[in-house]
Amino acid sequence: MLLDGCHEGKHTPRLTEVKCPQCGEWVEVFVKMGGAPGETGTLVSDEACICGHVLPAGSYETDYEG
Repeated sequence: MLLDGCHEGKHTPRLTEVKCPQCGEWVEVFVKMGGAPGETGTLVSDEACICGHVLPAGSYETDYEG
């Protein structure tokens, strides 16, 4: 088996907080740090705010105030 080095840092999502665009509350989200072109900086999974608004997986972290 051929190993090509450690990729853990690039494959481990980063936990961060962004503001809900509907009510302004902070929502914790996991953001991809690597992957296919266009995936870096996107939300790993759907996250719901306490107001019920859903921040969809695949949307960019930069789409939300943070």
